[in-house]
Amino acid sequence: MTSRFVVLFIAFSLLPPQQQWTFVGAANILAVHTIHSKSHWNVMRGVLRALTDRGHTVIAFTPFVDGDRDGYTEVDVSGELEVRIGLNASLITKCQSTRTMMAHIANSSRINCGVIFNHPRMREILDGHQSRLFDVVVAEVLETDCVSYAATVLRLPAIYVVPPPIVTYSERSFFGHFPNPAVVSNLLSRRAVPKTFADRFVNAMQTVYGSWLLWSDERRLRQSDPRPFDAVDLVRPSLTFTNTHFITEPSRPLTPDIVQIGGIHLTPPTPIPKDILEFIENASHGVIYFTFGSVVSMESLPENVQNTLRETLARLPQKVLWKYEGEMVGKPKNVMTRKWFPQRDILLHPNVKLFISHGGISGVYEAVDAGVPILGFPFFYDQPRNIDNLVDAGMAISMDLLSVTEETFLNAVLEIVNNDRYQKNAKTASERFRDRPMSPAESVVYWTEYVIRHKGALHLKSQALNLTWYQYFLADVICTLLFIALIVLIVNYYCLKLCINTILKYCHSVKAKRE
Repeated sequence: MTSRFVVLFIAFSLLPPQQQWTFVGAANILAVHTIHSKSHWNVMRGVLRALTDRGHTVIAFTPFVDGDRDGYTEVDVSGELEVRIGLNASLITKCQSTRTMMAHIANSSRINCGVIFNHPRMREILDGHQSRLFDVVVAEVLETDCVSYAATVLRLPAIYVVPPPIVTYSERSFFGHFPNPAVVSNLLSRRAVPKTFADRFVNAMQTVYGSWLLWSDERRLRQSDPRPFDAVDLVRPSLTFTNTHFITEPSRPLTPDIVQIGGIHLTPPTPIPKDILEFIENASHGVIYFTFGSVVSMESLPENVQNTLRETLARLPQKVLWKYEGEMVGKPKNVMTRKWFPQRDILLHPNVKLFISHGGISGVYEAVDAGVPILGFPFFYDQPRNIDNLVDAGMAISMDLLSVTEETFLNAVLEIVNNDRYQKNAKTASERFRDRPMSPAESVVYWTEYVIRHKGALHLKSQALNLTWYQYFLADVICTLLFIALIVLIVNYYCLKLCINTILKYCHSVKAKRE
């Protein structure tokens, strides 16, 4: 380890002055992961892996135990965290409700924050005010900021990791700015970009409605079930790593304290198991990979939907790798089922022609990186928006699973497989996605060390964080202008009235003299 730092020091000393920066030694990082979701953990794990590979030391409170390694220590908190399990088909429609989603986010975030901050090891850190043991807190966040409680107590800078693409309903609180609903679709929108008046209207109403729901749910929970993190003024993040990239997310304004690291979870490919590899390479017409991840259990789908999927896939000349949890009745001859497939490695194989997916952001990045077009069946949360982004990029088709028919499904599959346009657009997106000045891991390392070097990097935060809501939306300025306009109108009114009365009196006096 010592030799590595010596080499790095010499290398930095040889850089031209304008390219030098102060080297940060091995920092101690406290990591907090509150969401019991594997896809969310994949992002956080990528961030922490980049930091430990750099030589930093991490203590991670996580529900996903990967095993300790050099510079990395885990504290297992899986026992009491709310678990995000796979949905059955009957819950899909319910989960699409903005009210249901906001209530779930507010409730589960507070429960999970409470579990982690009441953990004996965390209590030992917080009660002992062991800030000297750490340099920064890295916390995974959804839409609520209770995760920064440790940073607040320890008086350390906080770095947020946002696994979903955006946090629409908390951007004003986290970063100071409210996303413009005329150009930025909210997290739960079914559109990637609001293109029409109807889109803008619905997006604006849903953005305001969702923000109000989250605020009211949090307020209600703070009153009915107060927690320690409710009694303090929580620190704002010094920096936020968002799981976004401008190829799969429409261009939008971002403040300097927001760094995009979309694809941080992507790892180098590994060999595909022999039986799966032979299945892929023996497919003369190519292979289709089909999975809904851990979101929806295939066995729970209505029988008519399962029949539609099976019968359609049986008609295709391509072979199909289908992630299916149980034993499939009437499995087509061209289909291989498994409870688990090495998804990343399969998508990178050149014989894979199509990815049928629910639109989870991790799978989206894997498909974009591999240059594989997608047939999407999005269910809830960010999935409809994720798929619609790829539709706009010309590399995907979006469908509704519960209303799909054999003919519509078959036509969509054949359209993507037989139309070169989708393949070309997917390859173009892949080239742009990979063309970066630095990798996501390098961005994580640089900006984390930047925050440590500059003692929280307060200069990155927007002045908007210091404004109240009425100051930010210029309500006070607008009211002042309206007041001034009112005064001007009143003065003009009385001046005009005085002038008219004077003229009338003059005319009356002239008339009287003539008589």
